[in-house]
Amino acid sequence: MALINTQIRPFRAQAFKQGSFITVTEADVLGKWAVFFFYPADFTFVCPTELGDLADHHGDFQNLGVEVFSVSTDTHFTHKAWHDASDTIGRIRYAMIGDPVGLLTRNFDAMREDEGLAHRATFIVDPDGIIQAVEITAEGIGRNAADLLRKVEAAQYVRDHPGEVCPAKWREGERTLTPSLDLVGRI
Repeated sequence: MALINTQIRPFRAQAFKQGSFITVTEADVLGKWAVFFFYPADFTFVCPTELGDLADHHGDFQNLGVEVFSVSTDTHFTHKAWHDASDTIGRIRYAMIGDPVGLLTRNFDAMREDEGLAHRATFIVDPDGIIQAVEITAEGIGRNAADLLRKVEAAQYVRDHPGEVCPAKWREGERTLTPSLDLVGRI
C-alpha cells in the first residue's frame, strides 16, 4: 500500500519520555509536524547509533516545530531500561513509543511480520496528519538525521509555497523550481 498522501490511522500507545511514561495518540500529532522513526529493537547495534544521531539533532527538529517519536515493538518499560543503561540512549529527549502488539507499526505498514519487529522506516507527517515522506532501509543500513531534517525543511517549504518544488539536495534559502511548460527539457 502506498502511504504517501494518506492520513495516519488512529492509535493509542504508551511511551517513555524524559523520565515519565506517557500515552501518545494520533490526536497528539495533529496540528504539528511529526516524524515517526521506526526501528527493529532496543539493545541492538545500528539502532542506538541512529537514535543517538536523532537525539543530537532533536533541538533542530524542535526549532522547526517537529515532534519526534521513535517506535519499536519493545515495551515502554524496555525503552526506560535502555535509556537508563546506555549513555547514547540516555541523551534522548523525544518520546520512545512502545508498540508490543504492533498496532502502530502495522498502521504505518512497517512490520516485519515474520519476525514481529519493525522495519528501519521513517515517516514525515504534516499538521493535517498526512504522510508526506517515507524512507525504508534494509536492516544493516543506518539513517542520517541531518538528511531527515533536510527533508522536513523541504516538505515544510513545499506546503508553505504552493506551486514550488524543491530540487535534489535543496537546502533552506536555495532556489526552488516552479514547474511549468517552459521548464520541460531545460533542467
